[in-house]
Amino acid sequence: MLKTILGKTFCLPESMRHEMRKQFGVLYPGDSIETTRKMLADIGNPAKLIVVGDISTFNMLQCDTVPDISIVDEKTHRAPAENKIIKGIRHPDFREVLIENPAGCVTHELVSALTQALDADEPVQIMVEGEEDLAALPAIVLAPLSSVVIYGLPDEGAIMVKVTSDVKTQIFGMLERMASE
Repeated sequence: MLKTILGKTFCLPESMRHEMRKQFGVLYPGDSIETTRKMLADIGNPAKLIVVGDISTFNMLQCDTVPDISIVDEKTHRAPAENKIIKGIRHPDFREVLIENPAGCVTHELVSALTQALDADEPVQIMVEGEEDLAALPAIVLAPLSSVVIYGLPDEGAIMVKVTSDVKTQIFGMLERMASE
């Protein structure tokens, strides 16, 4: 799977937008620190913990858990995040990587940054100029089995995906159907 998504850019066609609301993991309602505590109680011992989104990252750090990889864009609901959130997603343990990724796309730059972050010996924060709205897709495909990917679902809560070969195959199929270059 890795070789077939490296070096490509995937953009979500209008015909697939409804599939993005499908949940590939468990929904934890709400966007509070208490929601994150519930996820942490259920998380087990993942191979890698990957968190996508500013609110999800903020809450994870507020619970004193530094994810292996955090992907943020300093936005919530496609608008600039509050200063409290922007400051709260920073952590001295993170090595920061800056990339560009437009809304509705997964660029080769994002895939490359994720691949390198998965090999890192320290926590990595991928700071996206643009949008991280689809970053959970390559994160799931690239993550080792038994990893956990957490991402926000606007106005509903957070999704926790335990990475299995079945979930990887499903998400890989979605990426294949997206327009790629």
